[in-house]
Amino acid sequence: MEKENQKAYLDLTDEEIVLLVQKGKKDHFELIIGRYTDKLNRYFNKFLSNKEDQQDLLQDVFIKCFININNFDTDQKFSPWIYRIAHNEAVNLLKKNSSRPFSFDIFDEALSFAHPKAKEDSESDSEKLLIKKYLDSILEEIDIKYKEIIILYFYEDFSYKDISDVLKIPVSLVGVRIQRGKKEIKKILEEKKFN
Repeated sequence: MEKENQKAYLDLTDEEIVLLVQKGKKDHFELIIGRYTDKLNRYFNKFLSNKEDQQDLLQDVFIKCFININNFDTDQKFSPWIYRIAHNEAVNLLKKNSSRPFSFDIFDEALSFAHPKAKEDSESDSEKLLIKKYLDSILEEIDIKYKEIIILYFYEDFSYKDISDVLKIPVSLVGVRIQRGKKEIKKILEEKKFN
């Protein structure tokens, strides 16, 4: 798609662009690639140190997304759908590269029933910024089952519902894991004596 034509589509939502792709305008998929390349690179960067793996994953995500684009329901939000593909690809790569068993503990039943009506925090933007300030330095030390949720929540600004859609876990479990992840962050920061 030519650059001049891309400008005409800047105001369209992701879902509207996907609908155009589904209707046969395959070259419009470039707009999706343009919108999500930096976001997904940032997401993968939090999990993988190898830049080559990150680039391979990014290509795999866009290929799978394109191949399966007709399966996407344009009445839904697109971002959780593409992040779900990214999540699956990252998990598969981590499993493949891991010498020890790997698990996200997707349904921790004891936790999922602990807060049946978990609601998103009313935390201020300043609290989020303060947490993000220190996250980069300790991200590798956070337990994997909290790490991905923390990344989606603090870096990607996903709602509890969107995180639930990406990870295929109950919204209540998202809330529990965010709270536990924040406690783990606080503990790590206290051990490192960050102020």
